[in-house]
Amino acid sequence: MSTLLLASGSPRRRELLQQIGVPFTQVSADIDETPLPHEAPEAYVQRLALAKAAAGLGHASAEAVVLGADTAVILDGQILGKPQGEQDAARMLTALSASVHEVFTAVALHSESRSEVCCVSTRVRFRHITPQEIHAYWASGEPADKAGGYAIQGLGAVFVEAIEGSYSAVVGLPLCETAALLARFGIACWQPSTSR
Repeated sequence: MSTLLLASGSPRRRELLQQIGVPFTQVSADIDETPLPHEAPEAYVQRLALAKAAAGLGHASAEAVVLGADTAVILDGQILGKPQGEQDAARMLTALSASVHEVFTAVALHSESRSEVCCVSTRVRFRHITPQEIHAYWASGEPADKAGGYAIQGLGAVFVEAIEGSYSAVVGLPLCETAALLARFGIACWQPSTSR
């Protein structure tokens, strides 16, 4: 069976892979995440997921498979990245307040001989968020490194009225689709954990 490398520093992706019993080794994959001019959100996350997986191949043995993933929050066709400070987070959360946005997550697997990528779209509806809540949420520290300025699996869950699609994709890794992709590369779920 192939060994899996997770080309991501995300603790959330690490936890999600552990949740489905897939052993892996975590490696870094630093890439430029700047969107290209006029790049569609789905193309953006797929490109980054593939680039992360390809970058992770530098740490891989011949029989290894590398997983890369990327998540983007999209509102009115615009990609909301990680906030650059409190004012930027407030701008994002104010825009997301009382509206529906999309979250795209792409997952790519890369080996020496082939690569595959899939993309999952999930719709998330937020309730109205007050300026006081936005300030308090920023003070918690949670939004600082999150796409769109919130974490659905954390304190930001209180803003979510409804979700249509994959919850785990919003967290950072669509588990159903990831398991199917891993199976096509000969990697099974529900193995004893040896992750490090």
